[in-house]
Amino acid sequence: MIAVVGLAIAFVLVMIFSNRKTRNCRWRENRRNDRDGLRYYHCVNCGAETWGDPKKQPQDCLKPQD
Repeated sequence: MIAVVGLAIAFVLVMIFSNRKTRNCRWRENRRNDRDGLRYYHCVNCGAETWGDPKKQPQDCLKPQD
C-alpha cells in the first residue's frame, strides 16, 4: 500500500514540475544557416525557427500564432 501511495505522489510531482512549454517541440539544429556566432534551430513539430546559443537548444515553444 505504501508503494502505491509513493508512486502516486511521484506521478503527481512529475506532472507538476515537467516543462510543458516544450512538450511537443523537437528542435533540430542546422549549421548551414548559422550567422554571427548563433546557431539556427528549427522545430520539426510546429515549424518555429530561431537563432540561439550554440551550446543550448531553445527551452520554450516558439510556435507562430495564427
